[in-house]
This record gives sequence, structure tokens and C-alpha cells, in this order.
Amino acid sequence: MPVPANAVCVHQPPCPEADGFDREAARMVACHPEQGWSLLCNGTVVFEDTGELLPDGRIIAPHRPTAPSAA
Repeated sequence: MPVPANAVCVHQPPCPEADGFDREAARMVACHPEQGWSLLCNGTVVFEDTGELLPDGRIIAPHRPTAPSAA
């Protein structure tokens, strides 16, 4: 049985859902900078390269901002 996205969130107001556009605004519950990842309250794993692993197994590719090209 799947765990609801905010099952571990006890914050008020609750953290954003893992499938929401603002999922990265959830609170960090575990941080492992030496390994390059952190776990958010909504179950999302965020990586230092800005990639993400959602609780349902979907992968979000890294999405670093890019510098504007020289014209």
C-alpha cells in the first residue's frame, strides 16, 4: 500500500506534495552533503546536481539554470 506523500509531514502548514511544482520547498529531514543528496519531508530526494527522485520512483533530470549565451 503506497504511503501518502505527506505521511511524515507534521509541519503546519503542511509541506508541498512531492508531485507539486513547489516540491523543493518542503523541509529537509536528512542531509548527506558528503554523498550529494538530501531527503525532503515530502519524500523527495534532491541531489546536489539539482536532479530529483520522487517517492513514486519518477526521476526529475537536473535543472540547473544556464547562463545566457553571449550575443
